[in-house]
Amino acid sequence: MMGYRSTVAVLLVVFATQSARGMSCTFPPELWCSSSEIAESCHVVKQCSEWQSPVKDAPKVNFTLYYESYCPDCQLFISGQLHDAYMAVSEIMNLTMVPYGNAEEKREGSKYVFQCQHGQEECRGNVLETCILHFAPFQTAFQTIYCMEVSRDPVTYARECMEKMKVNPEQVFACANGSLGNALEHQMALKTDALKPPHQYVPWVTLNGVHTEKIQNEAEMNLKKLICDTYQGAKKPPACSQDKPKLRSRMRE
Repeated sequence: MMGYRSTVAVLLVVFATQSARGMSCTFPPELWCSSSEIAESCHVVKQCSEWQSPVKDAPKVNFTLYYESYCPDCQLFISGQLHDAYMAVSEIMNLTMVPYGNAEEKREGSKYVFQCQHGQEECRGNVLETCILHFAPFQTAFQTIYCMEVSRDPVTYARECMEKMKVNPEQVFACANGSLGNALEHQMALKTDALKPPHQYVPWVTLNGVHTEKIQNEAEMNLKKLICDTYQGAKKPPACSQDKPKLRSRMRE
């Protein structure tokens, strides 16, 4: 089986051949085999199937959610597809959550001031969840945020959810009310603003660093299947063979 460097080198030869034939590909070679859609658009489906044979120690699938705390469709995605997928196949999934969404920031003196799509309560919810992600182990942070988002009123239920998951609420509220939370939320803004292509709505997802409408639609329809299909390991979790798709959400903001 070819190593990563060898695979990229051969793909570069394929790319050179494509260019000579007048075909184009907008993705760098290291991403060509990251999804079936990209492989197809770059005309390397056969090569990817040959070179990406299952390996024992395959890397986890990187999945990132860009969202905002009071967005109804984000809440629906977190409480449905995201929670179900993470609970089922977290051993093959690197999940990252970025609570910022369609917010805007501006610098005022030594701090940043945020304006959020659903008002200041959403800004408050965003920074609380950012601080939870900063302090708590990720699995605990995820379950705490899930608890907040399922409530549909994250700020009101923040303390209750933190206490339920054994997260220190005083530490989190001190973070959210101070310079640390302000700085951490600024980092969420930078991550969101760095998206290429720029996000057009929330929830917005990337799979192994890539966003396409096909990836977005598949994540909203059946995220667990998307993660399982993308994972290149020889042995997939048992949950990957238990496919129960759910209806996708119908609203984006």
